[in-house]
Amino acid sequence: MSKHLKRLAAPRVLRYHKKERKLAIRAAPGPHPLNQAIPLGMVVRDYLHLCDTNKEAQKIVSNGDILVDGAKRKDYKFPCGLMDVISIPKMRQNYRVLFDRNGKLTLVSIDDIDAGWKLCRIQNKTIVKGKKIQLNLHDGNNILVEKDTYKTGDVLKISFKEKKIEDLYKFDSGTVSMIIGGTHVGEIAGIAEIQVVASSKPNLAKMKGEKEFSTVTEYVFPIGKTKPAITLPEVRMQ
Repeated sequence: MSKHLKRLAAPRVLRYHKKERKLAIRAAPGPHPLNQAIPLGMVVRDYLHLCDTNKEAQKIVSNGDILVDGAKRKDYKFPCGLMDVISIPKMRQNYRVLFDRNGKLTLVSIDDIDAGWKLCRIQNKTIVKGKKIQLNLHDGNNILVEKDTYKTGDVLKISFKEKKIEDLYKFDSGTVSMIIGGTHVGEIAGIAEIQVVASSKPNLAKMKGEKEFSTVTEYVFPIGKTKPAITLPEVRMQ
């Protein structure tokens, strides 16, 4: 695998100028795939404009000045993805990584209270030793629960300090969701109906927002019961 990445070949979810430099920072293997992640060094240099060069970005990150989900990350290639919380204690600034209406990963400013938790979608469930249920989350983390009261597609509100489930947003009719892929990426809509397709094709979800549309269930990320529990990106006029 190549250790380098040209800007012209960089993932489309990144928001930066492709012709300023020849090379881009390549995200290291981690909790988010390459095509859905922002390297931490790029967050510092290209998103927050805290420095001008890659070398300066590496120094800021290696000093432990940047927290991701409440933990110090000193690798400037660390991948930051959907719902991750990036904090800079020295500047008293916090950001959540979300998709905007153009399908780009963007940073949304949040307060200190919101910076203490994140939303994680359940991708899979497994039974481990002791017959406990292990929930496999979209950000690569796992959490053990005693009772099997959760299903794939549900979203958990998890605190960083206590690693505790604070709330549950079910993948069910009426739940407010963010679309994280396809032509409607970044839109906020409620789940009207979930259609189970009796074939190898993916299941569909009928959504009702500014207009009615259908999308595959993989692109539906619940973010609230009757209204969004997170601060949403501002709509930018082109």
